[in-house]
Amino acid sequence: MIFAQPLWLLLSLALIPVTLRLWSGSNGSLRMPLGNALSSSGTWRSRLVPYMPWLRLVALMLLVVAMARPQRKWQEQKVMADAVDIMLAMDISPSMLSKDFNPDRLAVAKHVAVDFVEKRPYDRLGLVAFSAEAFTQCPLTTDRRVVQAFIRDLQPGRLEDGTAIGMGLATAVNRLKDSPARSRLVILLTDGENNAGLEIPPMRAAEIAQSLGVRVYTVGIGTEGIVTSPAMRNPDGSYEFAPRMMYFDTELLRQMAGLTGGKFYRAYSEQDLEGIYEEIDRLEKTTIQVTTLRRTTDWYHWFAGVAVVFLLLEIVLRRWLLRAATE
Repeated sequence: MIFAQPLWLLLSLALIPVTLRLWSGSNGSLRMPLGNALSSSGTWRSRLVPYMPWLRLVALMLLVVAMARPQRKWQEQKVMADAVDIMLAMDISPSMLSKDFNPDRLAVAKHVAVDFVEKRPYDRLGLVAFSAEAFTQCPLTTDRRVVQAFIRDLQPGRLEDGTAIGMGLATAVNRLKDSPARSRLVILLTDGENNAGLEIPPMRAAEIAQSLGVRVYTVGIGTEGIVTSPAMRNPDGSYEFAPRMMYFDTELLRQMAGLTGGKFYRAYSEQDLEGIYEEIDRLEKTTIQVTTLRRTTDWYHWFAGVAVVFLLLEIVLRRWLLRAATE
């Protein structure tokens, strides 16, 4: 709440001494009660008499506030945009815990993806997680906080081990097939070769995306060669790490992206991955028209109305109900 004419509030400061004087009840004179007042000293009327000046004082203070014109101001934004629908398909196979990134590939991928989501305030985004199988972690939504929470919650070991790139892409495309958006895309991030999910091969999933007009950006994360990576899973769900030879099917991801009109990227470091998402963010921007409407609502009439009620109450009590106690 703001005040259009706040100088009137200074007048309320002048009422503070009056308030203290009324509260103390001393005015330097000695009052002698009349006989009829003594006879009614124990009634509710006589007990209300000392508080009568407060009604007038409260009414006066409310009128001062009303003259200061209390207002509520807010602004609304009307956004006109052809928003983009984006599905993030992220590999959560155990190899994403490899230590060639600090602390591991998955932690870095989640951090960069969360930042990417933060930069897309007008788009619908969703999340698909995959390893040897795939599932929709979060359907399309405009609530960025929900999408970010699901990204942060991604962990290996919740699905069967393996890498089913085709299943991950097909699941993401299925979430976009009924979308009314003019621009629909999938950002698929993985760190290895396709070795599972033979029901839907990667190129078959890419053909489905192409037929539906879904553009696919493929991102390969990690280095090839010997990398410290999960070698065995313990009964408690933790992993034993050991040096392992890691392979990467670069050509497959390149063909998938090219078929749909997208692009293939390779990330060897966190900085590479950040640059990739920044480039995709630039490529997939839409023209946003924002109209800001500022509105103001006056509340002075509420304060003035309550002040009138207090004044009327004081008049009624003093002239009729409490007349016998004050005479």
